[in-house]
Amino acid sequence: MNFHSQLEKILFANSPQEKIQLFKDFYANFLAGKGIFEDHFSPKIMQKPSYYTFCTIVHPTRIRRPKYINSTQSLAKIIHSIAHIEYSAIDLSLDASYRFINLPKEYYQDWLMVANEEIQHFLLLESVLHELGYQYGDFPVHQNLFDAQTATNHSLSHRMGLVHRALEANGLDANPFVCQKIMQSTHHAKNKFQEILDIILRDEISHVNKGDKWWRFSKTPDESFANLLLNYKNFSPLSKIINTSARLQAGYTQQELNELKEIFKH
Repeated sequence: MNFHSQLEKILFANSPQEKIQLFKDFYANFLAGKGIFEDHFSPKIMQKPSYYTFCTIVHPTRIRRPKYINSTQSLAKIIHSIAHIEYSAIDLSLDASYRFINLPKEYYQDWLMVANEEIQHFLLLESVLHELGYQYGDFPVHQNLFDAQTATNHSLSHRMGLVHRALEANGLDANPFVCQKIMQSTHHAKNKFQEILDIILRDEISHVNKGDKWWRFSKTPDESFANLLLNYKNFSPLSKIINTSARLQAGYTQQELNELKEIFKH
């Protein structure tokens, strides 16, 4: 099994079913030690996100999330938006494994583990969507994470810093607010959704921690995380309200968080 060539097929698969099944077979072979790493592999550039064939992609400002989620449709919209983040995160972790070659095996172990967990998150959310009578692709989505992915194709440290250490950490910040909104709902599916959000928060802390580890591995001694985020300020790399506890668990320091809050005052 040629590692990067097989990953390419998975990454560019344009249906969730195909992508997930291909990854399941690939990951089983990888864990069994059957992967052969190519030393001179030229990765392709993704011109469009893999979900463009079945999702309507709009600018982020055109996506309206409901304030109240007592109706089935409003709950489905919230679940769909998180399912989209998780599906995007599958591609992010796959691309991290595919695009950057000749790295320690631990690097690939980490990001394939992340891809596997993101798939589990997506499937859990998709199952609730189906119970509500909807499926992934029924509501508009944005491609902000894909744009961040392509903007950092040239640099491992930029990819790890912006995407996996910064933007994924924004999900840690958002999780408590989504939970709070869910608990105010009277919908019968809220408890199941809450359980999934708890799983996602637990796993995402470890994902951001892996981003932290490999950013520190790949950056030069004079690279500043704050400067990196300032260079990619158009991606809104820092939330207005920080989940301090989760970020500290994921590798941030309190001093760093204080400095970032000062720099990115809203």
